[in-house]
This record gives sequence, structure tokens and C-alpha cells, in this order.
Amino acid sequence: MYIDKDFRPCLRFMVVSDIHYKDEPGVENERFEKAIKIAYRLSGEQEYKNLDALYIVGDFANDGSEKQMLAIKKTLDDNVKEGTQVCITLASHEFSERNGGEQAALERFSRIFNMPYDDHRVINGFHFISLTTTRGCHFDDAKKKYAKEQLEIASKDEGKPIFFFQHPHITDTVYGSIDWGEKDLIPILVNYPQIINFSGHSHAPVNDPRSVHQEHFTSLGTGTLSYFECDEYDKVYGTVPPKDENAAQMLIVEADEKGRVRVYPYDVLTDSFFPKRWAIDEAWNPDSFLYTDDRWKSTYQPYFEDGAKLDVSIDNGKIKVVIPQAKDDEEGYVDDYFVNLRNSRGFIIGRQSVWSEYYFADMPETVTVLFDLPESGEYTVEVKARSFWHTFSRNSLTAKISV
Repeated sequence: MYIDKDFRPCLRFMVVSDIHYKDEPGVENERFEKAIKIAYRLSGEQEYKNLDALYIVGDFANDGSEKQMLAIKKTLDDNVKEGTQVCITLASHEFSERNGGEQAALERFSRIFNMPYDDHRVINGFHFISLTTTRGCHFDDAKKKYAKEQLEIASKDEGKPIFFFQHPHITDTVYGSIDWGEKDLIPILVNYPQIINFSGHSHAPVNDPRSVHQEHFTSLGTGTLSYFECDEYDKVYGTVPPKDENAAQMLIVEADEKGRVRVYPYDVLTDSFFPKRWAIDEAWNPDSFLYTDDRWKSTYQPYFEDGAKLDVSIDNGKIKVVIPQAKDDEEGYVDDYFVNLRNSRGFIIGRQSVWSEYYFADMPETVTVLFDLPESGEYTVEVKARSFWHTFSRNSLTAKISV
């Protein structure tokens, strides 16, 4: 297991979001069941063998129907073992007007799951607070009052993190939070740096290094078991990448008696850990934070290995560019590539930006870009890689082609 061998947990839990069960069983059902089984298997391989909790952070159902909620309940009943506490929050998809809207969804949820939709519990000495949204993905005054009251209670237990869960990201924190974030809770949460906040909604990959963020408190994105969406708008295919349906990720979280926390992003499809884990040793101390906006000041550059070459050809009336993956010794992989097509006079006549497909644990060795076939002539293709912190590769790849 890809774990911190010097870490001795006294608490372990898994977090998922955006499962999107539908009326008819689909791959999401299989993925969620597999995720639970993996979490138990990984736990059983360790000295501390417990899986103490399973948290679902909203959009577990595609539109909140009775069939979807019952299906999730059956998956939990069939796979969750004694000793594992389950907590679920609701959000916009559960509140679909197709099935009666918010109030009907809350009543349906209470009847089927027999659990509160806002919750504060203590597990192995650690406070867990979860909050269901209102009006889609917002938080009204009653929700904010509840959050503030519960955080005040939890904060009296000094020297420990407070685990806080809600579906939408907190605006301007993790990757995905610009387009899929909400700011309602910010004035409350900033008073408690010991918060470790878990959120979904965006479907952004958990292995993106920007999916952990620290400023006033710690924020973590929880990924998806359904389909990817990313938070960049310059890609040729928009924010939803090709093969977006190959998405099933979760977080495994551990804490020890000193209040230290380790977070392990995990890929369910390949049953493997992603290469980075995140360490939060003093959640209550902002001066100790490692994952701050200072990362955007990085001057570290990715690179193409010696001997790396573009494969450029004409294929089905297109210029086809096959790019070997660049290397990044800091993060393990790059975010994206910028590809220019220049004419013989050096002018750019085509430009594309594509992701490296880093969100797949079985990341491909190459990425392909297509350009419409221009008029006859000599052309040059040039490619630069870009890191997650927007530094460009220290070298570029070029190739010529005649049309």
C-alpha cells in the first residue's frame, strides 16, 4: 500500500462524491461497490485495520428518485460492514424538480436512510460535520447558523482537525471551485483554520495537485465516480475531456493520535494509488500549510526527454500530431500541451491546447492533436508542455510537414 510507513493512524475513512446512480443500474453502481471493497481490502492490509467511516458528499443520485435512493441504500447495506459509520449529504441532483424538488427529496431521504441530512458526530475523538445544501447548491441562514454552532462546539477540542463536508466547493479554493464553487460559508469557515473541508460538484480529478488547497483552512476535492469535468476553458473539446466516462476516484483519509492527517487520492478503475499523497501535520496552524497559493510562484519547468520526437502525418484529411508525454519531476505529470501550426513565413495559422490526460491512472504514453488540412505548402508544428502552475517546458518539440 502506498502509505506513509511512519504514520500510525487511529482513524481511517473514505470519501466519495458525484456517484450519480440512475434509475437503471449502470457502471456507477459497479464502481461504488468496488470502491467500498477496495477501501476494506486496503484497511485490512494495515496494522490499523478499521475503516471507521464512509462519507458521500452529495449527488449520489442523478435526479433523486426513489429507485436511485433505494439502489444506493442497497449498495451500502450489502457492502458496508459493522463498525463503519455512513454519512450522506444531499445537493442539487437529489433536489431535481423531476422528482418533486428539495422538500420531497429530503422527506424521501429521511424515510429511506433514516439519518439526518445535517450531521455532527465524533468518531474516534475527531469531529465530523456535514451539511446538506438548500436551493440547489446554496446555504440559507438556518444552514449557516447550524454550521457556526457546530463548529464552535468542535473547536473547543483543541489540537485536532475538524472534518467538514458539503457538496459544492468553497469558491476560490480547490481546482473546480471557480465555476463550481459557492461562497455562502466563507465568512464562517475562515474562523476555523483546523477545518479540513471536503467537497465535490465539479467532477474535477482528485489527483490534480490543485485539488488540495490551503489558505484560511484546508480544502480537498473529492472527484467523481461518473464522469470527469475540468476547470479550464481553452481546450478544443471544452471542459469535458475525451473519454470522460472513465472516471472513478476517491480519497482515503487517515489521522493519528497527534491530529496529523494523511490523504491518499485513489483510482478505483485501476485499483491503484495516484503518485502523490498529501500531509497535513498541524491543521490548526496556517503557518504550517504546504499547499498554498505560493505554489503558483513556482519556477520549476517540465521537460521533454532527450530523444523525444513528434510524430506528424496526414491522416483522413487532417494533420495528425502525436505528442510524447513530457516529464515533471515535481508533480509526476504535466497539465496540458500548447500546439502551434506555423506556415512557411512563421505565422501561426492554428493553435490548440489539450490536456495530458493526467486524470487517468493508466495515463497514455502519447497525446494526439488534429488540425484541419490547410492549403498546400510547408508547415511547422511546435509543442510546449505546461505544468499545473503554468510554467512552460524548458524545451519544445518541433517537426515539419509538407501538405
